[in-house]
Amino acid sequence: MGDHYQPTPRRTIKPREVKVDLPQFVGKNDVELYLDWEMKVERLFACHKVSEEKKVPLATLSFQGQAMYWWTTLGRERRLHNDPPIQYWNDLKSVMRRRHIPTYYERELMNKLQRLQQRDMSIEQHRHQMELHMMRVCTREEEATTVARFMSGLNLEIRDQVELLPYMDLNDLVQLCVRIEQQILRKSSYKREISHSSSLKKDFEREGKSFERKKTFTPSKDIALEKDKGKGKVTPHTSSRTSDIKCFKCLGRGHIASQCPTKKVMIRRGHDTYSSQEETTTSFSDSEEEASEHERNVRLLNNQPSGTLSQRENVFHTRCKLLNNACSLIVDNGSWCNCCSTRLVQKLGLTTNPHPKPYQLHWLNEDGDLVVDQQVKVKLSIGNYEDEVLCVVVPIEACPILLGRPWQFDRVQNESYKYGSRSGIAWS
Repeated sequence: MGDHYQPTPRRTIKPREVKVDLPQFVGKNDVELYLDWEMKVERLFACHKVSEEKKVPLATLSFQGQAMYWWTTLGRERRLHNDPPIQYWNDLKSVMRRRHIPTYYERELMNKLQRLQQRDMSIEQHRHQMELHMMRVCTREEEATTVARFMSGLNLEIRDQVELLPYMDLNDLVQLCVRIEQQILRKSSYKREISHSSSLKKDFEREGKSFERKKTFTPSKDIALEKDKGKGKVTPHTSSRTSDIKCFKCLGRGHIASQCPTKKVMIRRGHDTYSSQEETTTSFSDSEEEASEHERNVRLLNNQPSGTLSQRENVFHTRCKLLNNACSLIVDNGSWCNCCSTRLVQKLGLTTNPHPKPYQLHWLNEDGDLVVDQQVKVKLSIGNYEDEVLCVVVPIEACPILLGRPWQFDRVQNESYKYGSRSGIAWS
């Protein structure tokens, strides 16, 4: 019996599989979102030691929304084309990368890495952004190159200070930059506090001065005002009896017209006389109180009459007709002669005559004197007015015709003359 006895085999207990909870993936067209999901999934696979045949089912089980519809459509198309199903994680990653990562992403990310600047970011944010771009691009470079890249992106106020300090590696450089950044922030906050306190002090001083000025010029209601006014003293009291008295001179209350404190100011300038009461009309209400002595000292402002310039001192610009051609014309009181442009004479072919008394002009040419030895008769018309003017021929550029001193030889009071059957303005 002992030969046929066999011991009962031990029960083998299989180890329980750990449940892996992967983050959900919706499938939006966001490169950063997909890369973060891929990195988290690979870390979970490595932590739980998930076998290769379970990676694809677990990863696709976390698909939601658009990603789930895309995965279902992809499996159906592969079955229709007799393609084998995706069974490995690397194959699934390559398919998802082709869908969610554009072809230009790596090139654009490399450009961002080369142009990375700190600007408004802190030192920690600047370092994190640089390391994130390097990880996305999967670039490998020496530490000295990384340190130089980090240094070139710093702000000038931090870079100029950290260049003078010794450091061993990137971590030492970052710590030094953080300390310098904190010092700059402390200084800027201190300056803001100083400026704020100084502005508050100025406001307080300004308010104090205005309060003192108001206190100085505010009359007291309890003290009666006494003043000498010509023949005797006038003491206005705040009684109801005197407040009913009305002055017919200044329309104030508390006194009569003979005792009115408001004096009429007369200003005599030449043949004109100005009165302060004639120019201003002051109205008083029943509730108003009499002003104090300080408030009665009112500065007198005189309006100085400005004489209008005569038309003889103006420069007139107009248009005229000359041989059925329109041209510009200027009447200048400052010019003592009538001038015609050399260009106008040549263009219209006007006949010139020698000047009986040639002379020199100094104001037309800066290089030297200009000899005026030709003159021409110009027949012009302005509206219904026609006239023939004798002008000297000079090379002027301001206008074709310049008439000067039109009122120098006035013959009648209405500034016109009569010549035969014609009438016109008398030019010099």
